[in-house]
Amino acid sequence: MPHRRGPQAAARDKAQPTEGAGGVVLVERTIRLLGSFTGKEPSLSLKELSTRAQQNKSTALRVARALAAAQYLVQLDDKTWRLGPAAGWLGATYQQSFDLNDVVMPLLKKLAQGCGLTASFFVRESNTRSCVYRVEGPKDARPSVRPGTAFPLAKGAPGRVILAFSGEPGAQYEAIRRRGFCIGIRERSTDDASVSAPVFGANWQLVGAISLSGSASALSERDLVALADTVVKAAQAASRSLGGRYVRRTR
Repeated sequence: MPHRRGPQAAARDKAQPTEGAGGVVLVERTIRLLGSFTGKEPSLSLKELSTRAQQNKSTALRVARALAAAQYLVQLDDKTWRLGPAAGWLGATYQQSFDLNDVVMPLLKKLAQGCGLTASFFVRESNTRSCVYRVEGPKDARPSVRPGTAFPLAKGAPGRVILAFSGEPGAQYEAIRRRGFCIGIRERSTDDASVSAPVFGANWQLVGAISLSGSASALSERDLVALADTVVKAAQAASRSLGGRYVRRTR
């Protein structure tokens, strides 16, 4: 005759999550704990981890120890925690899983078509900024610039954005970091005006700068400021796709 369980035992079984549900909970806890690291701090205390992950200390410690066993976290001599080599390997693998062109070009095309201006993506090469991708705007009557063309870093909004978010000291660069974007008029040439914002990859690494540009005779400072939110949103979208986080703007 099969053994019959009492009502109290049945109630306990009902209250316990299934193995599948428990696995989902564990994954969610792991993701929240790993998401506590922003790249700003080299390491975090257990208290800070539990606060950011919204877990009690004992739960956060169990998850952290499990992650450390798999080398996704490392506990330092001062008892704080930092990301481990497995996390770096995962990030590197993610970075290699796509082409930058697949992320940036659709955004540039959307910017150029939506605003009628030229959309570009620049990266730093030593003391210059190089145009890697470019979509000419239908309303831009200036001479076209070929991808690969290099310009001075300190002239034009994209170059000064790259300098600012590479840590360049000075009041003008601090102002760019606070605003989260930069505008420039007649800096690179007598008929050039642009607005630019930074793009980040994993661990807050600066990848480059997205910009919208056009004729200085047709774009005023007010026009460029009005376009800034559009450029910033494109830079944010690129940063998310590249595994990065965009800076918080304060203006």
